[in-house]
Amino acid sequence: MVAAILICLLLFAALVVVRAIVLNGNVPCRLRVGNHRWRSGVARYAAGELHWIPLLGLRLRPRHAIARRGLVVSSRRPLDGELFAVDCSGTTHDISLAMSADALTGFLAWLESAPPSAYLDVA
Repeated sequence: MVAAILICLLLFAALVVVRAIVLNGNVPCRLRVGNHRWRSGVARYAAGELHWIPLLGLRLRPRHAIARRGLVVSSRRPLDGELFAVDCSGTTHDISLAMSADALTGFLAWLESAPPSAYLDVA
């Protein structure tokens, strides 16, 4: 019985370590949807989307995929200490992201670097 519990704990610890290794190198980013509370996580850029993955949990799939197309930064403000918050609107719900100054510069560069045709609705 004790051996089974120890094996389960070791497997859980191994999963947490593997998840931390996989998420290493992504941008620390807090997210708030609407008027809910801030949640900590990491963000990565993939195929015209910003993928946000919660810090706590075992899944590696993004909880939110925010498309660059139609995304508009409506305001920017200092949050607490070294974090800056940006309020975004557009095709997504009202989302706020909080990140460091360097990460914010990267986010704004990624947003502005979309090809000109990315904002055209051809139907």
